[in-house]
Amino acid sequence: MTRRVPSASCATGSSLRHLLAAVAALAIAGCAVGPDFHKPAAPGAGSLSAGSPPTTTGVANIAGGQAQQFVSGGDIPADWWTLFHSPALNALIEQSLAHNPDLKAAQAALAVARESTEAGRGAYYPSVTAGVSASREQDPPGALAPVPSNNAFLYNLFTPQVSVSYVPDVFGRNRRTVESLMAQQQAVRFQMIAARITLSSNVVAAAVQQASLRAQIEATRELVGINTSMVDILKYRLDKGYAGRLDLAAQEAQLAQVKAALPPLLTQLAQQDHLLAVLAGRFPGEALTENFDLASLHLPQQLPVSLPSALVAQRPDVRQAEANMHAASAQVGVAIANRLPNISLTANAGSTALAIHQLFKSGTGFWSLGADLAAPIFQGGSLRHQERAARATYVEASEQYRSTVLTAFQNVADTLAALQHDAEGLQAAATAADAAKLTLDLSQRQYKDGYAGYLSLLSAEQGYQQARIALVQAQASRYTDTAALFHALGGGWWHDADNEPAGAAPAPLSASDHARTNRDSDEK
Repeated sequence: MTRRVPSASCATGSSLRHLLAAVAALAIAGCAVGPDFHKPAAPGAGSLSAGSPPTTTGVANIAGGQAQQFVSGGDIPADWWTLFHSPALNALIEQSLAHNPDLKAAQAALAVARESTEAGRGAYYPSVTAGVSASREQDPPGALAPVPSNNAFLYNLFTPQVSVSYVPDVFGRNRRTVESLMAQQQAVRFQMIAARITLSSNVVAAAVQQASLRAQIEATRELVGINTSMVDILKYRLDKGYAGRLDLAAQEAQLAQVKAALPPLLTQLAQQDHLLAVLAGRFPGEALTENFDLASLHLPQQLPVSLPSALVAQRPDVRQAEANMHAASAQVGVAIANRLPNISLTANAGSTALAIHQLFKSGTGFWSLGADLAAPIFQGGSLRHQERAARATYVEASEQYRSTVLTAFQNVADTLAALQHDAEGLQAAATAADAAKLTLDLSQRQYKDGYAGYLSLLSAEQGYQQARIALVQAQASRYTDTAALFHALGGGWWHDADNEPAGAAPAPLSASDHARTNRDSDEK
């Protein structure tokens, strides 16, 4: 139920001035009810991982074997993928950023949010409408009060008029609503930025995986050839009585296992080709001209490690969660304002006449001014519960923010640990490959000099090809996890002018800010 104060129409000039003065005073003195949003405090963690990440070990003369150094407080370029020094990769990512439909959908969602915010700002201004009505009427002869002054019962009536209405934002409901819309726009903006970073990271990961699978398929096919030759030799020896049936059966089983490993690799390669095409906005059947090789990729050797205070400003998912908190905070103010009185002002002016040519003659005009005050008295408790729901939504958003921050720290810590272990794994795989290569070289010499049989030579070649596959997998892990680190740290979006529209939130800390933060931490 709503109580209304009767509207005042046809007010005198003095009354109108008093009314407008009172409304202006209310609007100026009005405040936005509800809590004012404050950015969450920076996390108290001193580092992103349990310990300071050391320089990773290096392996000489192997693609992806360079030692990597972690630079505390280092910055990230917006086009971080260029650090891999692959023109083909750069071209594919540029195509993906220009044609990927998911990214375009995220950009369209940002445009929707921006226009919704601008639409919400319209509540700050008066609403003006104009209209013209024309009617032909007939009153019964016994009517008590015919409308025309000539007492005609059949007549035309023309009425053009302009109406103005305005709701002063006394308690800040409109301001809180627009504040919430702006925060939602920021949330969608950071969602779009996250989609852009994820897209570029996925392209790098898919390209590395494609290169790894091609090398593994090549080694597996060589293994199939080696095992096939070993089976043929054993069959010959079995026929001559130099080998047993058990040896042949074991080798045939080994050949079958190697052959069984090839189809899954071919399937994965086809899937990676399809994935790269789709990421670039193409159909899976459209052939890609890019075929990547691990040897053509350069492993970045200087890896940034952001400060904890900078990470929460760099990660778009954290900034999105913060914007969601802001929107929820503003909605609390909206819910409170809905429980308070509401003032509306109206004005109408126009003319009415029995003929069009008489509309603007003297004596045909009319006007009215009105002010309404409506206050909610009883709504069945719905407004109170809506306010409580808005407050609970804010608590939910704040806990989701905390969860997002923790997940961001976890992503970085996991990636730093993976990079260190990847280096160790690559070193072990390289050592195993070197040992297998040495075994193969010695076997080839012994076979050439007549000290070893062909079967032992094939066994050495098989061991070497298996070591090659393990080495390729270790190389791919270093490239993939390096890209994952740039992704986990925010992807350098703050250096991209396209991601900084007017009125955007402040960019993350600069290099001087990083240094000052380190100095302040040391002093404490």
